[in-house]
Amino acid sequence: MGVDAVWLMGVWERSPAGICIANENEVLLADFHHALPDYTSADNVGSAYCVRRYVIDQHLGGPEGLALARQMLAQRGLRLILDFVPNHVATDHPWIIEHPEYFVQGTLDDLVQTHGEFFDAGGTVIANGRDPFFRPWPDVAQLNAFSSFLRKATIETLISIAELCDGMRCDMAMLLINSIFKRTWGGRVGEPPLEEYWSEMIKSVRLKYPNMLFMAETYWGLEWDLQQLGFDYCYDKRLYDRLVHDNAESVRLHLSAGLDYQDRLVRFIENHDELRAAATFSPGKERAAAVILMTLPGAKLIYEGQLEGRKVRPPVFLARRPIEPVDLDLQAFYHQLLAAMKQAGLHEGEWQLCERTGWPDNSSYMNIIAWCWSQNESRYLVVVNFSEHQSQARIHLPWNNLSGRTWQLIDLMDGDVFQRDGDEMDQSGLYVDLPGWKFHFLRFKID
Repeated sequence: MGVDAVWLMGVWERSPAGICIANENEVLLADFHHALPDYTSADNVGSAYCVRRYVIDQHLGGPEGLALARQMLAQRGLRLILDFVPNHVATDHPWIIEHPEYFVQGTLDDLVQTHGEFFDAGGTVIANGRDPFFRPWPDVAQLNAFSSFLRKATIETLISIAELCDGMRCDMAMLLINSIFKRTWGGRVGEPPLEEYWSEMIKSVRLKYPNMLFMAETYWGLEWDLQQLGFDYCYDKRLYDRLVHDNAESVRLHLSAGLDYQDRLVRFIENHDELRAAATFSPGKERAAAVILMTLPGAKLIYEGQLEGRKVRPPVFLARRPIEPVDLDLQAFYHQLLAAMKQAGLHEGEWQLCERTGWPDNSSYMNIIAWCWSQNESRYLVVVNFSEHQSQARIHLPWNNLSGRTWQLIDLMDGDVFQRDGDEMDQSGLYVDLPGWKFHFLRFKID
């Protein structure tokens, strides 16, 4: 299907303490029962992001099991990506007792006066991990990103992870940016070090593993900042939000950013933190969003169950998910799209956003977005009506040798063939008329 890498989420040793905490959390239990109507406590194997140790969990086969899985992936030309959770560890991580200086600490007053923000670890008051916009997570302890001792230990941890994989997805990476961390924890952590956390971590790992790929889960518009600190790719949450909530023009404006930025974004319409795509979008809108997702520059993330149209989002604590019927039409569409992507080889070409225009009495062209890919004589055009309304537009192509020829435009998705005059396309643009949520994925061929 043209996949380059597999991200295995939750391979690290889960936390028994985290499981106990989750089993007493009414909100989480309600979420578990919603996802699994026949839920039992045995289904809760602990959060994938409540890591007790960076050792492959025995219930998955331990280190030997992962080594074999990686070997089998490599035989198929697939790289392996694993998680790294920089902001926090489980409350029963060995560091809690062995190295309390690695953590953000509080006082007995903090323990008494705040509820669920600190915990007592053998006489040391330690902060629970948090995102500053939400309540702390009760099952994890907050690491101190400004601690030189913690940074040294983290480098050792990262190098041990790098021995096992080809890339790392770094959870909530923006929380460790110096300015963000200082704003979150204030006087409890002192002044920021001279070097940014991620710059130090990535540089240190690449001294030994120069080809290690780093991917940041990030929000709050900090993608560019993290790219500058060394990340190869950053989540494109902005595109996801625009596809879910906004219109075609909003998506087009997002895609007008420079390629030095866009080439290093991870596009997605589903992941473990978001609702399932099939439960978020209408069938037509999901297909349109998927075509947008897969034909843009940058990396693309496809989540387990997305191709089959699963609608229930399983919490990351659960060992299983509910049985759901496969949406065979959606599955066939995705496989067709992936086959078209592979056939076109778009990632090797040059991407350009296309201008589109309309008429004084017809503004429906604003519903349409288009871009093209070219490499030598290979040319492809993607046009999407990202609305529920029939829409028309003239697509202005950037190629300079359209004139004087008749062109065949072959749609890789449905096999339709259109014959168009090169002079008209060059002078007036390619006329398109698309029903709501429909699209073209066109290969240009001289007739």
